[in-house]
Amino acid sequence: MSTLKIRPEEQGDQSAVRAILLRCFPGPEEAHLVDRLRAQGDAEIMLVGEEGGEPVAFVALSRMRAPLKALGLAPVAVLPEHRNRGIAAEMILRALADARQAGWEGVFLLGDPGFYNRFGFTVEVAQDFQSPYAGPHFMALALRGDQLPETSGAVEYAPAFSEL
Repeated sequence: MSTLKIRPEEQGDQSAVRAILLRCFPGPEEAHLVDRLRAQGDAEIMLVGEEGGEPVAFVALSRMRAPLKALGLAPVAVLPEHRNRGIAAEMILRALADARQAGWEGVFLLGDPGFYNRFGFTVEVAQDFQSPYAGPHFMALALRGDQLPETSGAVEYAPAFSEL
């Protein structure tokens, strides 16, 4: 188990978060995405994971356009030297708990079912929603009970995602 401290992102974290994203992804797109989510007011839950007082991980949940109160999970980033210790899982679980506590009804994501199934995300929950990302990696999780209050309709990530 890590000695991770997870907390909401603060104004002074933005350069450290950007550095994490630039190290964790092959290009600058995710760093630009997070900047745009903040600027456009769609960033809802942004968490920083620290070890020894230094930011080492980041997770974001942003507003989605959907027939229910939904968020999109992306990106999730852990510095390479801190991986394979459960930090991403801790960050995701905290983000989901914060979303649940804030009254959100569901979370969508595009990712590897082999990784995200452990958190309760399934392709089956998302399959009847219309999205440009629909397919074998588009998943959803109900935050209140076993199913979403709406089980179909159009879902769209925040506009910043279409700029990727």
